[in-house]
Amino acid sequence: MSEDLKGKTTPMTMIQALRSAMDVMLERDDNVVVFGQDVGYFGGVFRCTEGLQKKYGKSRVFDAPISESGIVGAAIGMGAYGLRPCIEIQFADYIYPAYDQIVSEAARLRFRSAGDFTAPLTIRTPCGGGIYGGQTHSQSPEAVFTHVCGLRTVMPSNPYDAKGLLIASIENNDPVIFLEPKRIYNGPFNGHHDQPVVPWSKHPMGDVPEGYYTVPLESAAVFREGKDLTVLTYGTMVWVSEAATEESGIDAEIIDLRSLWPLDLPTILKSVKKTGRCVIVHEATRTSGFGAELTALVQEHCFYHLETPIERVTGWDTPYPHAQEWDYFPGPARVAAAFKRAMEK
Repeated sequence: MSEDLKGKTTPMTMIQALRSAMDVMLERDDNVVVFGQDVGYFGGVFRCTEGLQKKYGKSRVFDAPISESGIVGAAIGMGAYGLRPCIEIQFADYIYPAYDQIVSEAARLRFRSAGDFTAPLTIRTPCGGGIYGGQTHSQSPEAVFTHVCGLRTVMPSNPYDAKGLLIASIENNDPVIFLEPKRIYNGPFNGHHDQPVVPWSKHPMGDVPEGYYTVPLESAAVFREGKDLTVLTYGTMVWVSEAATEESGIDAEIIDLRSLWPLDLPTILKSVKKTGRCVIVHEATRTSGFGAELTALVQEHCFYHLETPIERVTGWDTPYPHAQEWDYFPGPARVAAAFKRAMEK
């Protein structure tokens, strides 16, 4: 980990940490620009960019038309020209109109130009549930990006990692899909309802350095050490999995993937070979979700170390429901039940 932690640390929510990352990079590198729908004067729908336009001006932080394809296409051109755009797609559900630009242009530019051009752009976008947004504001599309060669896909679970990973993404010379779990944006409550974002005592806040530091894009973290089984997860589900260890009494080792691709396979394999059991947890739908790739990799590399079949706990294979949101995504009870099944077999 590359860090400069001599400066002051401050308790931050994930939103504050992301804003701090963009602030650091806008000040550090004149080639960094931030733009997207409502990110300038308004400061973003979740206020992630609040105050940045006032500080750095309308040529560095600015609003874009409601055209996701246009936003990404412009950012690709800026990146090829030498800038480092950090753009926001207002919700991950809105990213699909830009999918062709991301896959056919950004991901392939380095390869099709034999290295003459790169696309050093970071695409920030809120993902997952937590605001009763239903199928138009709550999707988790990470799997469709991990399948694309030339892209990096990142999803942090806490403010410290969010800032370090975002800085590393902006500095990277390849396009990065930076998925932000909105359910843990603001700590314990989502700001719209009385429903707690994480329905247990702990919530994802922590001390974050105010200055520059990075978290490597290709590294997983051992969020919680344990001996009974290995949990492979990321984003909000890291906290759900921790709650499930308390509910089940099972000593689970939780691996926070952080970087979905490139994937830190050595950390995964070391843990699974130690525990002999594996549970995979993600909020996205089950079929063809990223958990399927994780299952295949663990099976290929750890077959003779596994004591029981691999368990998967995921969202339903349905469009995201409005009223049943808290039943849709895995909660501590569902994850704890999977832990117990893994231990009983």
